[in-house]
Amino acid sequence: MTYSARLEFKPSGLIGISDKQIDEHWKLYEGYVTQTNNLMKQLADLREKGEGTTPLYLDRKRRFGFEMCGMLVHDYYFANLKAGVSDASAAEFKKLVSGKFGSFEKWKADFIATATTRGVGHAICYMDPITGDVNNHFIEMHSEGHMPGFQILLSCDVWEHAFLIDYAPTERMKYIDAFMANVNWDVVEERTIACFGKKASPRFAL
Repeated sequence: MTYSARLEFKPSGLIGISDKQIDEHWKLYEGYVTQTNNLMKQLADLREKGEGTTPLYLDRKRRFGFEMCGMLVHDYYFANLKAGVSDASAAEFKKLVSGKFGSFEKWKADFIATATTRGVGHAICYMDPITGDVNNHFIEMHSEGHMPGFQILLSCDVWEHAFLIDYAPTERMKYIDAFMANVNWDVVEERTIACFGKKASPRFAL
């Protein structure tokens, strides 16, 4: 199989995040998709030639994880951005995080604090579909640090490439505020409900 950049979920008309910023970020996402597909083919070809234990194969295998994780976190990121979606549509999500953090606003404050962690990476709200627990985590180097078995409910890219066209490196907080103003709460709710049913959290809008 091959993967593709899902143009139907490319956000536009956001508040505080320009279409030019999204266009440039999208090119990086397309690069992850292209490299994921290329590496899948390279790995298959090497296995077919009986070279599945060679240093080249193992190097490509390691790179494959990096590129594929880069693609997947951007799937989640772009799909959970859309202007004008009220958080009123995320009733089950609000109930979930309120049970852990005390209120939706307290969860939001913790998520924003997580996104301000020094360094580059992604702030991700995860749910453990087995226990129902929910936590915010900072993931550096998108292929490292993910919670095994947990499902992504909301993902915020805070690498500089996500905001440098619109904001200076020292203005990450302005970008985070803009991100929170454009969360597609419909998608967050769909992911939450899927996790309640112990199903995979959809990377894209359903």
